[in-house]
Amino acid sequence: MVDWQGILDRDGPVVWRTVYRLLGNRADAEDCYQETFLGALEVWRRQPVRNPRALLQRMATARALDRLRARYRRAARGDAPSDASAGAEYERVADPGAGPPESAEAAELSARLREALATLPARQADVFSLYNLDGWSYQEIADHLGITVDSVGVLLHRARARLRERLAALAPDRVDKRS
Repeated sequence: MVDWQGILDRDGPVVWRTVYRLLGNRADAEDCYQETFLGALEVWRRQPVRNPRALLQRMATARALDRLRARYRRAARGDAPSDASAGAEYERVADPGAGPPESAEAAELSARLREALATLPARQADVFSLYNLDGWSYQEIADHLGITVDSVGVLLHRARARLRERLAALAPDRVDKRS
C-alpha cells in the first residue's frame, strides 16, 4: 500500500513549485499538479517505484511542458491569448522589493522564457528544466532519463543555445549576447 498522504506532504510542494514555475498560471498549475499525481497513481499500479520524488518531478515537468506547448500553439492559431497578452489571467511571482518597472520587466522576461522553452525539443526542455528549475545534478538527470552524464551536458548546452537564440529573436535589444 502506497502512503499517498506521506508522499503528498513530502513531495507535493516540490511538484507544485515545478509546475507553477513553468506555467506561471495558477489554474494551469493546479490542473497539471492533479494530472501528475493521477499519472503517478497509474504508474504505481503497474510497477513498483523506487524514487517517488524523481518520478513526480519528471512527470510534472513533462506535463507542464506539454501544457505550455499547447498554450503557445493555441496562441499562434489565435485560439487563446498568449502568456504575454493575457493580462491578469496569468499571475506573476514578483520580488517584494521590486518596483513596478522591475516587476513588469521580470514578468515579460518570464513570459518570453516560457514561450521559448515551449519550442525546444522535449528532451532538451526536460534537461533544462530539471537542471535549472528543479536543481537536479547532471548525474541525477542522467540516471533518471537513462542517458549518460555527457549527454546531459550536451542537451543542456544545446537547450541554452536555442533559448538564447529564441529569446534574442523575441527581444533582440534585451538579450545579452555573451556565450
